[in-house]
Amino acid sequence: MPYQDVFVLFWEQVKESVQEGRFAKLTMAKTIGKPDLRNIFVRPVASEDGFKVLVKLRYRSKETEDVENELTLDEAFEVLKSHLKKPFLSVLLFSTTKDVTFKINKKGAGSITENLPTFHEVKQAENDAE
Repeated sequence: MPYQDVFVLFWEQVKESVQEGRFAKLTMAKTIGKPDLRNIFVRPVASEDGFKVLVKLRYRSKETEDVENELTLDEAFEVLKSHLKKPFLSVLLFSTTKDVTFKINKKGAGSITENLPTFHEVKQAENDAE
């Protein structure tokens, strides 16, 4: 199955974990080569106007400052989707009941695997951008 379709299925699990209060964080890592963008982290953040996440783009270069944005889940989906395959090949969802890994193989096919949870409680991110 093309990775884009599998990513949509993966994102359904992300949304489900948010709705059930199990979402701990999400990480994009494992890049192709050594691009300047090293990781993308998504954490829940306290917000008065619905569920929001803090999306942090961490760069390899010390000259490039990390970028943090408070976004809705749908906005975060668009950011993550734009970085799939170029440069990131995997996305890890950490929830309090299971860890879910989305991966893209060399042929461009996506897969989802589940493991035991890393986190047992949800912690809100602190937004340093304010």
